[in-house]
Amino acid sequence: PPLHWLAIAAVVVVVVVAVAASPTTANGPAAAAPSATDAAEDDDDDGGGGGGLDGVFPFRAIQLYNTVAGYLEYIFDIVIAPITGGVSNKKQVTSRVSYKKFQIIRVLPSDEDEVLDLEAMSEEPGVQVWMPIRLNKTADLVLPPSVARDVKQFLTQREINFVVLSSDLERSISKQNPKSPSLNQKSELKATKGHVMTWNRYHRYQDILDYLMYLSENYPHLVELLPIGKTIEGRPLKVVKISSGQTRENVVKPAIWIDAGIHAREWISPAVALFILRQLVENKSYRTLVSEIDWYILPMINADGYEYSHTVDRLWRKSRRTAANKSGRTLWDMSYGCEGVDLNRNWDWHWAGVGASQDPCSDTFAGSHAFSEPETRAVSDFILDHRDRIQVYLTLHSYSQMWLVPWSHTKKLADDYDDMMYLARQATEAIQKVHGSQYQLGTTPSLLYTTSGCSDDWAKGKAGIKYSYTIELPDKGMYGFLLPAEKIVPTGKEIFTGIKSIAKSILKINSMKEKTKLIG
Repeated sequence: PPLHWLAIAAVVVVVVVAVAASPTTANGPAAAAPSATDAAEDDDDDGGGGGGLDGVFPFRAIQLYNTVAGYLEYIFDIVIAPITGGVSNKKQVTSRVSYKKFQIIRVLPSDEDEVLDLEAMSEEPGVQVWMPIRLNKTADLVLPPSVARDVKQFLTQREINFVVLSSDLERSISKQNPKSPSLNQKSELKATKGHVMTWNRYHRYQDILDYLMYLSENYPHLVELLPIGKTIEGRPLKVVKISSGQTRENVVKPAIWIDAGIHAREWISPAVALFILRQLVENKSYRTLVSEIDWYILPMINADGYEYSHTVDRLWRKSRRTAANKSGRTLWDMSYGCEGVDLNRNWDWHWAGVGASQDPCSDTFAGSHAFSEPETRAVSDFILDHRDRIQVYLTLHSYSQMWLVPWSHTKKLADDYDDMMYLARQATEAIQKVHGSQYQLGTTPSLLYTTSGCSDDWAKGKAGIKYSYTIELPDKGMYGFLLPAEKIVPTGKEIFTGIKSIAKSILKINSMKEKTKLIG
């Protein structure tokens, strides 16, 4: 039919244009964390590879293939699919992503040239950066089997130190979480405990919701579930308020906010949030903390991405928003069909600045505008409604064992930097006394990279919460995002100890303020 010939002609034109426009050096998927160059204040990016990679990686053909394939998919979805009723393979693929024979390597650049070489290498197709590339600091890279050999050869030629942490990432993934209990075992757990939640495995979102419901039903004098909205795929977002309801006359109880799971693959963060929740509610020895402080805990912000990381792609980071809106798109817009927004780049504080991407295919895509996502809007609205009482904002991430203070978007220190550091230092010292774990303490730019649109900066800058922190949970890289489930309890214990230190400090500060008022 004439329509088919028209489509074929369009394909030919696109192929010719793609060949002519194909760049000399390929740009692979954006890394999970910005590179050292991206972290610079000027945030310049010429899009090129550089670093002496020409001739080492023959990726021009691969980039050309990807470019043409993307255009063909776009034409299929825009021109042919509406007529034939079909959909592209990209929309159909829901089978589990395999990381068989993918490797994790740790590199240590010792000079600026090596940093530039590694940054260029990290932009090649399929290479992921788990920890950012910094001078005299270790960086963790994930290599697909198609490039692993060439990458290691390249590092050897450049005399860049590296070690292989995992020779088969899929095998590491399979070892992280124990096998899910059978239906009979779940029924038995529910019959004996009232819920199926344990702290020796990573649970699915429905298990988490069921546990929250269990707490609210069995501890109604302490626990209240506050629905604050839904995810892009319709999953409920529920904040757990823990409060005894008691307060002294004319004294407004302070509140502490804790959230987790903003990045899907960081399974340890919601697990630790749930551990903290359990301690505050079910452990009577902490009743004083509950009677003097109200706690707002959101164990999971990115529920859609978290579920996707369980069912399809273990290393998925973003939300599940799709950039498939066809209106206004052209053949040159290759973001069609890319999915997800980095919810920790979507906050209305220096949104879309340094360290955030406006490319929907990037792992650090900041969204179409600040608070474009229902998840971040729901959380920010709730915090703003309660900001007169929330004195501490804590957001749990992984990995690297760091306690981070604002700002993230600039290397300039906050005016009350010393105050924030004082409480954080007490917390990290308390953590170390539990199992000996050492947490680095400082700003995000000083320890990792400069980035913008983050929740901790927004909580401090817009919501006015003085003590705003990001806690990067274990480990320091041996497991990375794949921390074994057996680490949930020890990690939960030490982090809860640090948070208790913060809570006690807040009570002391408030007590001193009250005494000052009385004296005045």
